[in-house]
Amino acid sequence: MSKNQTQGILEALLFAAGDEGISIQQITNVIETTELEATNILENLKEQYSNADRGLTIIEVGGVFQLVTKKEHSIYLKRLVESPGNGGLSQASLETLAIIAYKQPITRTEIEDIRGVKTDRALQTLMAKALIKEVGRAEGTGRARLYGTTKEFLDCFGLKTIEELPPLEEPNEDALEQGEADLFFGLPN
Repeated sequence: MSKNQTQGILEALLFAAGDEGISIQQITNVIETTELEATNILENLKEQYSNADRGLTIIEVGGVFQLVTKKEHSIYLKRLVESPGNGGLSQASLETLAIIAYKQPITRTEIEDIRGVKTDRALQTLMAKALIKEVGRAEGTGRARLYGTTKEFLDCFGLKTIEELPPLEEPNEDALEQGEADLFFGLPN
């Protein structure tokens, strides 16, 4: 295998690994090479990215390598995210996201029990925007998917951890009498 082919494979691995990144050990296992050779290939690829007018670069975070966008292009990425074609969340999606954030891990059925309506489209939207992900399977019949929030959710809302979510307020007596209870009041823990 040529040097260019190996670099192309490594580039594909970095892309596929996404935010989780890939370690030198994983690279050596997949490419079937030595740690020294994998390090040399990685360093060469990093140098090519840094010396070119390219939008991507390779960084190391916590012992893993990631293919990321260059900081100097962040203004353009922000414009893309904020562009009108990339609309915000509907009320249904926001309610579904709030339920997942406070009650995770949670199944679709549990979310629908709380909201009282179907949540298929809201879940699809939230997953497409990478705000939620499948975090496992529930015990019992059918082993329903469990949903939880993602790192992107934390980034989007400026949180370091899910524990930084504001506490839920108890509804006042007037709201309860009028049937305007908080969406989350009385939910089982």
